[in-house]
Amino acid sequence: MSILIRKPGIRTVARDLGRFGHMAAGINPTGAMDTLSARVLNILLDNSENAAVLEFSFPAPEIAFETDAIFCIGGCGHEARLNGSSLLAWQPQKAAAGDILSMKGPAEGNFAYLAVAGGFDVPDVLGSRTTNLAAGFGGYEGRLLAAGDRIAVSAHERSFIGLQPQLGYSLRPQLADPVRIRITPGPEYHRLTALSEQTFLTDNFSVGTNSDPMGFRLTGPQIFSLDETELLSSAAAFGTVQLLPDGGLAVLMSDHQTTGGYPRIAVVAAVDIPLLAQLRPGRSFTFELIEIEVAVQLLVEQERELLFLKTGVRLARGQIY
Repeated sequence: MSILIRKPGIRTVARDLGRFGHMAAGINPTGAMDTLSARVLNILLDNSENAAVLEFSFPAPEIAFETDAIFCIGGCGHEARLNGSSLLAWQPQKAAAGDILSMKGPAEGNFAYLAVAGGFDVPDVLGSRTTNLAAGFGGYEGRLLAAGDRIAVSAHERSFIGLQPQLGYSLRPQLADPVRIRITPGPEYHRLTALSEQTFLTDNFSVGTNSDPMGFRLTGPQIFSLDETELLSSAAAFGTVQLLPDGGLAVLMSDHQTTGGYPRIAVVAAVDIPLLAQLRPGRSFTFELIEIEVAVQLLVEQERELLFLKTGVRLARGQIY
């Protein structure tokens, strides 16, 4: 069972939720940029939430199914077609051997995902199937996908009684203006000048054109620190907002380095990291400071929604356990 990459598109790569537990050895997680979309698609297909998916930007890949399969697409807004006929995102679809999946560019958003029932069967390396492009391992030969690549699909253990489940809007990327990205104070937040703190929390920022999955360089007003003392390098995390020496800001994303020495003035709340990942270069947003306890509660509420989705999918398929 496999799919064939007819056209590779831009940055098409195998991802899961990340390779964790190895940062002390210099191995970063490199999971999906929009982890929420990846999880939701796998839930809709009754996969493990950590099953491997394909992540891509636009122009999108063109894919041929070489066997009958159940698949689901989601992420940023785009138009998907199977053999030239439009199909719905966020809903399981059937493909027969020989069918061709193609997608047109999104009106908004950065990353889209393709999941298949059973997940993509790429090697498990250090407990994860995700691709580490910098180190050249994991995923499919440790690299971006190219025309002619065949990606194996794992067999799915259960038959699908129905394909009716369709996702509501609360678990999809919410990209309508105005966009606000919620943050909690970082270890060096206290270093900001009073004026810079006000600027940071009231002015608009946008994702710069020189951004990538390692980090988003932001465009916007300069931010200044009270203390220019250099810091010792410390562990880096997905969503850390760093203050750069030129007064600019960078947000560490999924392929972030394992350590960093720039002041960590904030950390993006976990529930808003997928939203930030989907903001295209030039898209304006503001930061909103919240307490850590609020960020935790927001994450708990999102996990509850995902649990409801799992239960609904199982009920829809007659799986009542």
